[in-house]
Amino acid sequence: MNLFAGIIVFALVGEWLLELIADILNLRHFPAAVPAPFADVYTDEDYAKSRAYARVTTRFGWVKSIVSLVTLLVFWGLGGFALLNRWVTGLADSGFLASSIVRGILFISVLAAARVVLSLPFSLYSTFVIEERFGFNKTTLKTFVADLVKSLLLGALIGWPLLAGVIWFFEVSGDLAWVFCWIFLTLVSLIIHYVAPTWIMPLFNTFTPLEDGSLKAKITAFAQKVAFPLRGVYVIDGSRRSSKGNAFFTGFGRNKRVALYDTLIEKQTEDQLVGVLAHEIGHYKKKHILIQLIIGIAQSGVMLFLLGVFLRSPGLFQAFQLPGDTLPVYAGLIFFSLLFSPVNLVLGILMNVLSRKMEYQADRFAAENTGKPEDLAEALKKLSKDSLSELSPHPLTVILHYSHPPILERLKALTE
Repeated sequence: MNLFAGIIVFALVGEWLLELIADILNLRHFPAAVPAPFADVYTDEDYAKSRAYARVTTRFGWVKSIVSLVTLLVFWGLGGFALLNRWVTGLADSGFLASSIVRGILFISVLAAARVVLSLPFSLYSTFVIEERFGFNKTTLKTFVADLVKSLLLGALIGWPLLAGVIWFFEVSGDLAWVFCWIFLTLVSLIIHYVAPTWIMPLFNTFTPLEDGSLKAKITAFAQKVAFPLRGVYVIDGSRRSSKGNAFFTGFGRNKRVALYDTLIEKQTEDQLVGVLAHEIGHYKKKHILIQLIIGIAQSGVMLFLLGVFLRSPGLFQAFQLPGDTLPVYAGLIFFSLLFSPVNLVLGILMNVLSRKMEYQADRFAAENTGKPEDLAEALKKLSKDSLSELSPHPLTVILHYSHPPILERLKALTE
């Protein structure tokens, strides 16, 4: 085992152990009784159900993560990456895959397909057993299969050209390959962000303009008050898949959309819905989406620069049993993603810190501009109950996973 292999194994096992410790601490962190701010929405039965949901989903996550980690380590240890590379190279020698780009697409597609097959039983069990048991699932098998097929086709339609571009740039552009890749991926990312609300998201959900009425009038009045360029409020048929509610703001330019799940509309008052939308508009007014986009672009630039460095490191390829004189870019992309995992963990933690701060700012915007912080507070309490959210997660779990502040902290801030 060389240095690269040791670093990757240590990082993978270490991250798994960190997640396990966080989960154990989190399960022990549940308050014994319903926290006081939720006494008006949670019964003892509801609270017991939320604790049971957390236990079941956490333990299911342990099984899933163990299977994933062991499968990766066994595949790697048995020389699976080297065997796969020899297979695609053999096809090239026979004249079937003369292009390294085509070989790369095949190499990564095989790995991606294996990952889909491995995760499929877990997805089915989560959707049709766990979510069904706790009353969330509304997905039919037909919808599940249709979503899977559309996701795979969309992934191929977008992913293959992106992969081809990255491989080509790193093969022909020398030391500046990472710069050209950065520009290329940034442009594609911006285009996808722009067209997603109108071309991609409707492939999975129906977006229906909110009907005229008192709710739309209140939303329109609020948007005018805060000078938000409201181009449309849409209702999403979220009830086709789950009973959980949600709302979000997406897109930019002419394609901006504010969307409400139909399940959210069913369970909230009009003033509470305005509070939720005010929060989403707050993200726009505070330029949170633009800030996150810029940070994401900067992160991708750093990652691509490091990728360019490590693609020239024979030791990285030897760690996966490939010859040191054979440095296929497509294989290097996979190997680097594993090597980069500790950095991704740290970046994820930092982004969560920023995201939680932004959520507080959006809450404050909604409270100040509606003049009714209690409406947003009540909406958040209902949302937490309807999704059986953890009311008081352990701080380590918050650090690792929470892009939103814990609900009790948000309520405290709104009250203040």
